Amino acid sequence: MTTAHTTHTVTMWTLVSLIIGSTIGSGIFALPQNIASVASPGAMLIGWVIAGVGMLSVAFVFQVLARREPHLDSGVYAYVRAGLGDFIGFTAGLGYWLGSVMAQVGYATLFFRTLGYYVPVLHNQWVLAVAVSTLTWVIFAGLSRGIQQAAVMNLVTTIAKLVPIVSFIVLVAFLGFSWNTFTLDFWGEGSGIPFSQQLQGIMLFTVWVFIGIEGASVYSKQSKTRRDVGRATVIGFLSVLVLLVAVSTLSYGVLTREELAALPENSMGAVLEAVVGPWGGAFISLGLCLSVLGAYVSWQMLCAEPLVMMARDGLLPRQLGATNRLGAPWLAQLVSTAVIQLFVIIFFASEASYNAMVQLATIMYLLPYIFSALYLVLLAARSHGGARWTRRDNRKHVVLGVVAFVYSLWLIYAADPIYVLLGALAVLPGVIPYVLTRRARGERAFNPFEWVVVALFVVAAVVAVAGLIDGTLTLT
Repeated sequence: MTTAHTTHTVTMWTLVSLIIGSTIGSGIFALPQNIASVASPGAMLIGWVIAGVGMLSVAFVFQVLARREPHLDSGVYAYVRAGLGDFIGFTAGLGYWLGSVMAQVGYATLFFRTLGYYVPVLHNQWVLAVAVSTLTWVIFAGLSRGIQQAAVMNLVTTIAKLVPIVSFIVLVAFLGFSWNTFTLDFWGEGSGIPFSQQLQGIMLFTVWVFIGIEGASVYSKQSKTRRDVGRATVIGFLSVLVLLVAVSTLSYGVLTREELAALPENSMGAVLEAVVGPWGGAFISLGLCLSVLGAYVSWQMLCAEPLVMMARDGLLPRQLGATNRLGAPWLAQLVSTAVIQLFVIIFFASEASYNAMVQLATIMYLLPYIFSALYLVLLAARSHGGARWTRRDNRKHVVLGVVAFVYSLWLIYAADPIYVLLGALAVLPGVIPYVLTRRARGERAFNPFEWVVVALFVVAAVVAVAGLIDGTLTLT
């Protein structure tokens, strides 16, 4: 096993590009339609304020933890394990990994559906499935060349996809935005949807487009300095927030809420087409393909990291942490790619919609967010101050952790219960290799509290299976 090729080589700006590349994926291109389907312009603006504060608190949680616990690598998983024990840490890491795997299927599906506008054969469901599978294995072949090559690939696609997004913002702002259109039914009174329901509906969409904000902490062990992790997280967050708010706000000034809600998945392209003509839609479609491809590379690279770290910490078979001569964790990437292939079959056989894929993935990502925030609260509350962390610092960190924790819990509450149940069903099989690994090491699998958590997963999974059998739960 060798790590010489991957230690302390990633710069701050590469981390920033990784965050933007991971976060700005498919969500921003579907954002006008997604938000308009549930919210008016007024609710949209207030929703962004809530999401901005909530997700900024999550981003700061990872920044603070990177500073307080610089010895912990692959923060999304390691922070939870350090504060809440092996099994809860394993659950957070597994949830993050599964979310990444599911997101890959959604990314690739949207990529080929956009290409299907020009290549009609891709409208066939099974041709699409074969194309998604092929792309997955091609990306695996590229990632096996090592992290530096993958990081360069991500940097190039990040720069390329930002051009259409920035162009959209400039063109719509100066050529297509109408204040009268934007303020028409500003609070959604004509829609008949209660304002509170509008806010609740917008939340999961805003979380999905922010997923990836923790990307720098996942590669904390490979950054040149730990300070770069915190800086990259904040710079990446603010950059993404500006782009997301600009795209969603400007779209309401071009088409009415009802018109936006009726647009296809690549709704950003449809909005620009309404402003400048057909070439605008084609231009954004190209940006969508580049964006999704970049996000696909980023997430397939990211999702191997939790498996590697858990293997090295003795929570999964140690072989999963193996690297090749180029420093790439090839076995973890191979397992991830194989599971992505499995979900391609499951999602396409069940005719799952794109929104169903990404909402299920979002639920999985919330697990490490919730537990990391809770760890910061416990860490700061137990600290008595000192030369490095004063009582004032600890109080600030407790408040920050509480805000992030409450926000993340509220997102679970706002989610459709279907995805919570299906998420539990997805997590449960991963417990088997965890138990086998612990027993092979002569360690007990669970303490009393962890048995309670396992029981909750089992009950939720049984309910999910029953619902799938009788047809009350579906992914369509």
